[in-house]
Amino acid sequence: MRGISTVARDDWDYTTLDHEILDDAARPTEKDLLELARPGFSVKFSDTRESFFTAEALEYVWTWQPSTDSSPAGICGPIGPTEQLPLVAQIVNDLEIDVRSGHFGAMDEWFADGTEVPRAHPLSFARADNLREYTASYDRATCLVMQGGQGEVKHWAFNDPVRREGRYADAPPTPMEYRRLSARIVDLHPMTIIQNARTSSGGVVSAVPRQALTVGPVETWKAKKASIWHPGWHDNPFGMRLTALMISKRAPDSSVPMSLPAEHPDVQFSYLRDARGVARCAPRTRGAPRTP
Repeated sequence: MRGISTVARDDWDYTTLDHEILDDAARPTEKDLLELARPGFSVKFSDTRESFFTAEALEYVWTWQPSTDSSPAGICGPIGPTEQLPLVAQIVNDLEIDVRSGHFGAMDEWFADGTEVPRAHPLSFARADNLREYTASYDRATCLVMQGGQGEVKHWAFNDPVRREGRYADAPPTPMEYRRLSARIVDLHPMTIIQNARTSSGGVVSAVPRQALTVGPVETWKAKKASIWHPGWHDNPFGMRLTALMISKRAPDSSVPMSLPAEHPDVQFSYLRDARGVARCAPRTRGAPRTP
């Protein structure tokens, strides 16, 4: 039986992995990370914040350029990191790029009191589409890039690990089971709530909804490319190494949702070189309780 979570005993998360994997993820240097690249998985570094976020912004532009009214194409974009979004607007406006046929799909939105939060909510991401219509939009327009970040629970969008209950009391969903999930309402892992309190509400945990709407693996696998950006403050250095290692080794596990793109045909991880120690070696992990 797999171990219980170190931080949330009723949930699955990366702390339930075998300690050999966790120890391996603590070791990679920057050179090691670059060597994790393989066909279908590329690793890139940017030297400065300016080059990092400009490159991320340009992904929007090049996905919109081939789009036409009869053959729409575009990008599904992240809510975090967001520093690239003002650059997208400036590039498009200053260069007068026609993006009227370009497609954009937002990744997620908070969900509270039985509905998506209104625009007036202090944490609102603008608004979420009807889930059925949202999923159908991926068949009407080509998603060239699924662009996102990685949270502390190792998710993209709000694809958090599932609760440890029912049929998943002893083991998390298989990667194949998890990949069948489409856009949906999700219960958030405690780590996700704490992270968003830190990054979005000044530490006020009670202000963060416990549920959210999120793009799912089904829509992600309809995207030609999964592009993940690691500036260094949405997840910690260990986590940014762990998911790269699991994707490189083709070792997906749904307790680490960001490892599932190990099975996607085109994944790119982009790191800010000084991402708060992303290439710094960490101490070996200590044993955690192995039984519920």
